[in-house]
This record gives sequence, C-alpha cells and structure tokens, in this order.
Amino acid sequence: MKQLQNCTNSAEQNEAVADEPTGYVVGIDIGGTSLRLALADRSGAVRARRSSSTVGVRGVDALMPFIVDGAKQLLAEVSAPPGALKAIAAGAPGITDFDAGIVIATSYLMGWRNVPLRDLLEDAFQVPAEVDNDVNLAAFGEGWAGAAKGTRDFVFIAIGTGIGAGIVLHDQPFRGMGWAAGEIGYTLVPGIPDMPQRQGEPGALESMIGGEGIKAQWLSLWRPDCTALPNNLTATEIFDHALSGDPLARAILDRSASILSQVIVNIDLVLNCPLFVLGGGVGVHRAFRDATEALLKKRNMRAQPQLLCSTLGADAQLVGAVRLALDTASTRPELSLNKEAYKSL
Repeated sequence: MKQLQNCTNSAEQNEAVADEPTGYVVGIDIGGTSLRLALADRSGAVRARRSSSTVGVRGVDALMPFIVDGAKQLLAEVSAPPGALKAIAAGAPGITDFDAGIVIATSYLMGWRNVPLRDLLEDAFQVPAEVDNDVNLAAFGEGWAGAAKGTRDFVFIAIGTGIGAGIVLHDQPFRGMGWAAGEIGYTLVPGIPDMPQRQGEPGALESMIGGEGIKAQWLSLWRPDCTALPNNLTATEIFDHALSGDPLARAILDRSASILSQVIVNIDLVLNCPLFVLGGGVGVHRAFRDATEALLKKRNMRAQPQLLCSTLGADAQLVGAVRLALDTASTRPELSLNKEAYKSL
C-alpha cells in the first residue's frame, strides 16, 4: 500500500492535474484469482484500497458484485457519498478492444468472451468508465509514476505466468489494429518450439521463459547427479540458486536471458525505443535483468536501449488504472452524474 501511495503522490504528478475538481476515481486490476481496487482523489493520491480473492468466481456477472461492493466500501472509508465518484477504469488480462470497452478474449478469466465491461461499469456506477489490457495499463503506470517516467517511447515487458508487452509511443499506448499489439508471448525466436498454436494455450515464448516455462525447463533437465536442489523449484527460486552458483540453475538463467535478449533486439529493430522495462514476478528478478543486459551489451547495438526493472512492481497495473480513470474523469465528464444506481446491486 505504501508503494502505491508514494508513487501517486509526488509533486510532479500533482502538477500534471493542477486545479483538480473535487471527487474521486477508482482504478481496478482484475486478475485471474484476485481483484484489487484503489480509490484516488483528483490529484492522484490514493486514499484507500482493497483486494479480494476471486478463486472460484466464474464469469463477469459473478464478479460485478465484488467490484460494486468494493467501490462502495472504499468511498465509505473516506466518508464520501456515492456521487463523489467521477470515473472508473479497469484492467483485464487478455485482448481488449479499448475503443468499445470490450474484453474480447482471455485465457485467465473463465467464461470471459466479448464481455462489454465498460458498459457494465457505466451502467452500475453511472460514471464514465474505460477498460484496457492489464499490461497496457502497467505500461501506462510505469510511464506516469515508475521506471519509464519522463520517457516518451518505451516498451514494458511483463513476465509472470505469461508474457506480454505494453508499447508506449509518443506518450500514447500503441494497441494495434486488432488491439493485440504486444502479445509477444507468441513470438518465435531461435531455440523455442515452432509449432502451430492452439487457442487458449501458452505461446511459444511463454512456454520457454514464462514462469511455468522456466519451471518446465528445470524439470526437463533436472537429474540428481546434476544438482542437489529439488525438482519442483519456481522460476524465481531457480534464478536465486543461479546467483548462489548452482550450475544447472545458472544454465537455465543464461538460456532464458539469451532468449529474452533476442526478443528485445527484434522489438528494438522495429520500434527503436530507448527504454525497455521488465515487470511481472519473473521479469523483475535482478539476475534475469542483469544476465539479459550483459548479452545485449555484447551485441554492440547501434543505439543500445536501457533495460530497467519496474519500480512499481505488482502495483503497476493498479497505478495505470488510476491514471486512466483520472484522464477519463477529465475528458468525459458528461457522464459524471452518478445516479447511485449501483446501490440496488
């Protein structure tokens, strides 16, 4: 909580939304097994936040009461009436039509296909709402208050269970014609399987250097005569042991860094961005970043991009959602009437 409050309460951010009107906005991070909400005032300072488990919650109809109740409780914490809410923004994993506010497809949320999430939020709260891919929002957050602050062009690469990228060009998120820009988990580079992709399955890159892919690498190479470590390590535990000198763990770290460095080189050749930010539970591991950076430097690239770890960590998506909600409140005030319709939900 402290990290989120600090990153949204700096003087520079307050200047960016000078002379703010009164009221609050809500940012939402929808995960595969959790829901997080943050309430911020119009200066961007977070005043309250909540998180809840959504394990076993199937479909958007089952999730909406969690969102509505969570927003009510946040407003109650700051003694604000429902009418004080001016906008809301949510991030969801998967391909999201930003223009229409529709979550098209996601493998992390059961029963979500072509979900009109923006309309559902606006109907429930009677305020303007926006919806975007969670990695795009994480990039938005890093550009506003994190490692990419002050950088107009950069790529945020999230490496957790899956892999995705948020692309920011000229201070604006680049989503692509079909809103699928940045789906780099399906990237093909030497050393990873080149097989037809089945819908709903991890992409080729994810199968190698996503969290589950790194675990699979470890399991496929593990033998008692190669290492004294157990065969059920997580990706970050493998990287920890690589730093401690375990040869098998080091081999997997080096292989993963080699693949990631090739992906970054390919993206850089197309976009020529000066900065790449690594996020996600696996991506922020310092050993992974350092090994990847060392390989990038060996390539003697004409314009060497900077490689940084996220400074917002797990809060990047939530910070980005707050910022998107602030922008929405400023650019679409026509719906900020708040008829308290959601009291009945």
